[in-house]
Amino acid sequence: MPVITARSAPTDGSAVASPRIQVMRRCCAPPTGFRRNRHRRPATGRPAYSGHVTTHHPHPAHPDPGSPWVFTTRELGRRPGNMRAYSRRIPAPAGPAHLGLETIAVPEGAPIELDVRLESVTEGVYVSGTVHAPLSGECARCLDALSDEVDVELSELFAYPDSVTDETTDADELPRVVGELVDVEQIVRDAVVLALPLAPLCRDDCPGLCPDCGEKWADLAPDHGHETLDPRWAALKGRRSAD
Repeated sequence: MPVITARSAPTDGSAVASPRIQVMRRCCAPPTGFRRNRHRRPATGRPAYSGHVTTHHPHPAHPDPGSPWVFTTRELGRRPGNMRAYSRRIPAPAGPAHLGLETIAVPEGAPIELDVRLESVTEGVYVSGTVHAPLSGECARCLDALSDEVDVELSELFAYPDSVTDETTDADELPRVVGELVDVEQIVRDAVVLALPLAPLCRDDCPGLCPDCGEKWADLAPDHGHETLDPRWAALKGRRSAD
Protein backbone atom coordinates (compact mmCIF):
# COMPACT_ATOMS: atom_id res chain seq x y z
CA MET A 1 0.00 0.00 0.00
CA PRO A 2 1.51 3.39 -1.00
CA VAL A 3 2.37 5.75 1.75
CA ILE A 4 1.39 9.43 1.36
CA THR A 5 3.63 11.80 3.24
CA ALA A 6 2.62 15.36 3.97
CA ARG A 7 5.14 18.15 3.58
CA SER A 8 5.20 20.59 6.44
CA ALA A 9 4.74 24.30 5.67
CA PRO A 10 7.68 26.64 6.26
CA THR A 11 7.74 28.48 9.51
CA ASP A 12 8.26 31.95 7.87
CA GLY A 13 4.74 31.84 6.28
CA SER A 14 5.83 31.64 2.58
CA ALA A 15 4.09 29.08 0.34
CA VAL A 16 6.05 26.22 -1.17
CA ALA A 17 5.21 25.22 -4.74
CA SER A 18 5.06 21.59 -5.74
CA PRO A 19 7.97 20.12 -7.79
CA ARG A 20 5.72 19.96 -10.87
CA ILE A 21 4.82 23.68 -10.73
CA GLN A 22 8.49 24.56 -10.18
CA VAL A 23 9.49 22.66 -13.34
CA MET A 24 6.77 24.43 -15.38
CA ARG A 25 7.93 27.82 -14.18
CA ARG A 26 11.50 27.08 -15.21
CA CYS A 27 10.39 25.87 -18.67
CA CYS A 28 8.08 28.83 -19.40
CA ALA A 29 10.19 31.59 -17.88
CA PRO A 30 11.55 34.15 -20.41
CA PRO A 31 15.30 34.19 -21.06
CA THR A 32 17.60 36.40 -19.05
CA GLY A 33 17.53 40.04 -20.12
CA PHE A 34 14.16 39.72 -21.89
CA ARG A 35 11.80 42.69 -21.45
CA ARG A 36 8.10 42.04 -21.89
CA ASN A 37 6.52 44.56 -24.30
CA ARG A 38 3.06 45.60 -23.20
CA HIS A 39 2.24 47.28 -26.52
CA ARG A 40 2.65 44.61 -29.14
CA ARG A 41 3.24 45.61 -32.71
CA PRO A 42 0.31 44.59 -34.93
CA ALA A 43 0.73 41.94 -37.58
CA THR A 44 1.72 43.07 -41.05
CA GLY A 45 -1.25 44.53 -42.95
CA ARG A 46 -3.47 44.86 -39.87
CA PRO A 47 -3.66 48.41 -38.46
CA ALA A 48 -3.66 48.90 -34.74
CA TYR A 49 -7.03 49.52 -33.10
CA SER A 50 -7.23 53.18 -32.15
CA GLY A 51 -10.04 52.75 -29.63
CA HIS A 52 -12.30 55.26 -31.48
CA VAL A 53 -15.73 54.04 -32.65
CA THR A 54 -17.65 55.95 -35.32
CA THR A 55 -20.77 55.35 -37.39
CA HIS A 56 -19.59 57.62 -40.20
CA HIS A 57 -19.85 56.07 -43.66
CA PRO A 58 -18.25 57.18 -46.92
CA HIS A 59 -20.20 59.68 -48.97
CA PRO A 60 -22.10 58.44 -52.04
CA ALA A 61 -20.88 59.00 -55.55
CA HIS A 62 -20.82 62.55 -56.86
CA PRO A 63 -24.17 63.45 -58.50
CA ASP A 64 -24.28 64.36 -62.17
CA PRO A 65 -24.73 68.16 -62.38
CA GLY A 66 -26.44 67.73 -65.75
CA SER A 67 -29.18 65.47 -64.38
CA PRO A 68 -32.63 67.12 -64.09
CA TRP A 69 -32.96 65.48 -60.67
CA VAL A 70 -29.90 67.31 -59.30
CA PHE A 71 -30.06 70.77 -57.70
CA THR A 72 -27.22 73.01 -56.59
CA THR A 73 -27.06 74.40 -53.06
CA ARG A 74 -24.35 76.96 -53.79
CA GLU A 75 -26.77 79.88 -53.62
CA LEU A 76 -27.85 78.84 -50.13
CA GLY A 77 -24.30 79.32 -48.83
CA ARG A 78 -24.83 77.10 -45.76
CA ARG A 79 -26.61 79.99 -44.07
CA PRO A 80 -29.64 78.71 -42.13
CA GLY A 81 -32.85 80.30 -43.33
CA ASN A 82 -31.88 80.76 -46.98
CA MET A 83 -34.36 79.22 -49.38
CA ARG A 84 -34.69 78.61 -53.12
CA ALA A 85 -37.69 77.23 -55.05
CA TYR A 86 -37.56 75.30 -58.31
CA SER A 87 -40.11 73.90 -60.78
CA ARG A 88 -39.19 71.29 -63.39
CA ARG A 89 -40.87 68.92 -65.83
CA ILE A 90 -38.81 65.75 -66.05
CA PRO A 91 -39.47 62.86 -68.50
CA ALA A 92 -40.11 59.58 -66.71
CA PRO A 93 -37.26 57.05 -66.94
CA ALA A 94 -37.65 53.83 -68.91
CA GLY A 95 -36.43 50.26 -68.74
CA PRO A 96 -35.43 48.68 -65.44
CA ALA A 97 -35.32 52.15 -63.86
CA HIS A 98 -38.99 52.83 -64.63
CA LEU A 99 -40.89 54.71 -61.95
CA GLY A 100 -43.52 52.41 -60.48
CA LEU A 101 -44.55 48.78 -60.05
CA GLU A 102 -45.15 45.95 -62.50
CA THR A 103 -48.92 46.48 -62.42
CA ILE A 104 -48.95 50.28 -62.52
CA ALA A 105 -46.27 52.87 -63.24
CA VAL A 106 -45.49 56.25 -64.74
CA PRO A 107 -45.36 55.73 -68.53
CA GLU A 108 -41.99 56.04 -70.23
CA GLY A 109 -41.28 59.65 -71.18
CA ALA A 110 -44.38 61.00 -69.44
CA PRO A 111 -43.82 64.40 -67.81
CA ILE A 112 -43.20 64.39 -64.06
CA GLU A 113 -44.05 67.79 -62.58
CA LEU A 114 -41.63 68.54 -59.76
CA ASP A 115 -42.00 71.57 -57.48
CA VAL A 116 -39.40 71.67 -54.72
CA ARG A 117 -38.08 74.09 -52.15
CA LEU A 118 -34.50 73.89 -50.85
CA GLU A 119 -33.99 75.43 -47.42
CA SER A 120 -30.67 75.69 -45.61
CA VAL A 121 -30.72 74.50 -41.99
CA THR A 122 -28.01 73.91 -39.43
CA GLU A 123 -27.39 70.25 -40.27
CA GLY A 124 -28.01 70.30 -44.00
CA VAL A 125 -30.50 71.20 -46.72
CA TYR A 126 -34.19 70.51 -46.12
CA VAL A 127 -36.01 69.57 -49.35
CA SER A 128 -39.79 69.80 -49.50
CA GLY A 129 -42.31 69.99 -52.31
CA THR A 130 -44.78 68.07 -54.46
CA VAL A 131 -44.69 65.61 -57.35
CA HIS A 132 -47.42 65.07 -59.93
CA ALA A 133 -47.31 62.36 -62.60
CA PRO A 134 -49.68 60.34 -64.82
CA LEU A 135 -50.06 56.58 -64.36
CA SER A 136 -50.93 53.65 -66.60
CA GLY A 137 -51.39 50.04 -65.67
CA GLU A 138 -53.64 47.01 -65.66
CA CYS A 139 -56.67 46.22 -63.54
CA ALA A 140 -55.90 43.44 -61.09
CA ARG A 141 -59.37 41.89 -61.54
CA CYS A 142 -60.44 42.22 -65.18
CA LEU A 143 -56.97 42.90 -66.68
CA ASP A 144 -58.23 45.95 -68.60
CA ALA A 145 -55.88 48.86 -69.17
CA LEU A 146 -56.33 51.76 -66.78
CA SER A 147 -54.99 55.27 -66.35
CA ASP A 148 -54.71 57.44 -63.28
CA GLU A 149 -52.64 60.20 -61.69
CA VAL A 150 -50.51 60.41 -58.57
CA ASP A 151 -49.73 63.36 -56.31
CA VAL A 152 -47.21 62.99 -53.48
CA GLU A 153 -45.40 65.31 -51.10
CA LEU A 154 -41.65 65.40 -50.47
CA SER A 155 -39.99 66.03 -47.12
CA GLU A 156 -36.34 65.05 -46.65
CA LEU A 157 -33.17 66.36 -45.01
CA PHE A 158 -29.89 66.15 -46.94
CA ALA A 159 -27.11 66.18 -44.34
CA TYR A 160 -24.02 68.34 -44.74
CA PRO A 161 -20.71 66.42 -44.85
CA ASP A 162 -18.95 66.17 -41.47
CA SER A 163 -22.03 67.46 -39.63
CA VAL A 164 -23.34 65.84 -36.46
CA THR A 165 -26.16 64.26 -38.44
CA ASP A 166 -23.66 62.92 -40.98
CA GLU A 167 -21.52 61.39 -38.23
CA THR A 168 -24.41 59.80 -36.31
CA THR A 169 -26.56 58.35 -39.12
CA ASP A 170 -25.97 55.65 -41.70
CA ALA A 171 -25.77 56.47 -45.38
CA ASP A 172 -29.03 54.60 -46.06
CA GLU A 173 -30.91 56.54 -43.36
CA LEU A 174 -30.53 60.05 -44.75
CA PRO A 175 -29.22 61.34 -48.09
CA ARG A 176 -26.17 63.64 -48.17
CA VAL A 177 -25.18 66.92 -49.76
CA VAL A 178 -22.29 65.98 -52.05
CA GLY A 179 -20.19 68.71 -53.63
CA GLU A 180 -22.89 71.37 -53.02
CA LEU A 181 -25.37 69.18 -54.95
CA VAL A 182 -28.50 67.26 -53.91
CA ASP A 183 -29.99 64.46 -55.99
CA VAL A 184 -33.74 64.12 -55.37
CA GLU A 185 -34.41 61.21 -57.74
CA GLN A 186 -34.37 58.57 -55.01
CA ILE A 187 -36.69 60.44 -52.66
CA VAL A 188 -39.11 61.08 -55.54
CA ARG A 189 -38.99 57.41 -56.48
CA ASP A 190 -39.61 56.30 -52.90
CA ALA A 191 -42.55 58.69 -52.44
CA VAL A 192 -44.24 57.73 -55.72
CA VAL A 193 -43.80 53.96 -55.36
CA LEU A 194 -45.13 53.98 -51.79
CA ALA A 195 -48.25 55.84 -52.98
CA LEU A 196 -49.10 53.29 -55.69
CA PRO A 197 -51.67 50.54 -55.06
CA LEU A 198 -50.37 46.97 -55.09
CA ALA A 199 -53.59 45.80 -56.81
CA PRO A 200 -54.90 48.66 -58.99
CA LEU A 201 -58.54 48.52 -60.10
CA CYS A 202 -60.32 50.07 -63.07
CA ARG A 203 -63.15 50.85 -60.66
CA ASP A 204 -63.81 49.96 -57.05
CA ASP A 205 -66.69 47.57 -57.85
CA CYS A 206 -64.99 45.77 -60.75
CA PRO A 207 -66.46 42.23 -60.78
CA GLY A 208 -63.42 40.69 -62.48
CA LEU A 209 -63.43 37.62 -64.71
CA CYS A 210 -65.44 34.43 -64.81
CA PRO A 211 -63.18 31.71 -63.38
CA ASP A 212 -64.51 29.11 -65.86
CA CYS A 213 -64.48 30.87 -69.23
CA GLY A 214 -62.29 33.87 -68.46
CA GLU A 215 -64.77 36.42 -69.81
CA LYS A 216 -65.44 39.70 -68.03
CA TRP A 217 -68.39 39.48 -65.68
CA ALA A 218 -69.40 42.99 -66.75
CA ASP A 219 -69.96 41.76 -70.35
CA LEU A 220 -71.84 38.57 -69.45
CA ALA A 221 -75.55 38.06 -68.91
CA PRO A 222 -76.84 38.11 -65.35
CA ASP A 223 -77.78 34.41 -65.56
CA HIS A 224 -74.38 33.39 -66.95
CA GLY A 225 -73.14 30.14 -65.49
CA HIS A 226 -71.44 26.85 -66.25
CA GLU A 227 -72.74 23.33 -65.57
CA THR A 228 -70.68 21.65 -62.93
CA LEU A 229 -70.53 17.88 -63.41
CA ASP A 230 -69.19 15.48 -60.84
CA PRO A 231 -66.12 13.84 -62.44
CA ARG A 232 -67.43 10.43 -61.30
CA TRP A 233 -70.36 10.81 -63.74
CA ALA A 234 -68.32 12.12 -66.66
CA ALA A 235 -68.04 8.68 -68.32
CA LEU A 236 -71.80 8.10 -68.02
CA LYS A 237 -72.54 11.42 -69.67
CA GLY A 238 -70.29 10.48 -72.59
CA ARG A 239 -72.18 7.20 -73.15
CA ARG A 240 -75.54 8.99 -73.08
CA SER A 241 -74.30 11.48 -75.65
CA ALA A 242 -73.20 8.60 -77.93
CA ASP A 243 -76.64 7.01 -77.73
